Amino acid sequence: MRVACIQLSTGEDYNLNCSKLINFIKQSVRIKADLIITPEASTILSINKKKVFNYSYSMKSDPIIKKIKLISKKNKKWILIGSLFIKERKKLRNRSIMINPKGEIEAFYDKINMFDVRLSKTETHNESKTFEPGKKLKVVNLPWGKLGLTICYDLRFPELFRNLSKRNLNFISVPSAFTKTTGKRHWITLLKARAIENFCYIFAPAQTGKNNTKRETFGHSAIISPDGKILKLKKNNQGVIYFDIDPSLPMKLRQKIPSLNYRTTLKD
Repeated sequence: MRVACIQLSTGEDYNLNCSKLINFIKQSVRIKADLIITPEASTILSINKKKVFNYSYSMKSDPIIKKIKLISKKNKKWILIGSLFIKERKKLRNRSIMINPKGEIEAFYDKINMFDVRLSKTETHNESKTFEPGKKLKVVNLPWGKLGLTICYDLRFPELFRNLSKRNLNFISVPSAFTKTTGKRHWITLLKARAIENFCYIFAPAQTGKNNTKRETFGHSAIISPDGKILKLKKNNQGVIYFDIDPSLPMKLRQKIPSLNYRTTLKD
């Protein structure tokens, strides 16, 4: 199974962002990737809330979903749009959308954990002001195994990953726009930890560089093995990484170390 992760530097120019996104998806098709994954916020990253709403659509009307459906159907590919901002009433959903080889939406996942943090006097993020959080975990059945869906800040919640892994997963996707501030300290360490804890491949396409005047993202898109080995890493710049993985490896490791079969009960 060949997996491709796309690294973007999505900014405030929606049309330019979409053009780059489609070009990198087509590049991933040319390298014969079976599964293609894009980062969080694949079409717009802006500090202008009005602009974000103006370039957000319903699932049925979103123009980039329509284009990616056509690419999936024509090339018979599984394409996971890491996330788009989907309009629902007065707020948005930060939504990961899986398109199957028939060009249909197979499943979608709404980001559960909102990035509401104050990193410094000059850097604050309040996603809950703009986005409605999701409430349900989501797993997609692929021809090679089961894929659990997460988005970015979810990475800091190990219980979410453990609850997903109880569903006998092979892989977990973590499309992200990790800030440069937190990424330097925690990104790779957290990705490795989630892989090892759950004996799952981790697919983590990321945003990189200066996205707007108040947001700089860390990059370092990664494909990580179920035992925590970095199989492929793209530190900077936009582009595509890919790797041929063995989908049976997670189950082999779980047979050797059956930690997922046990639950520790603690008493005060």
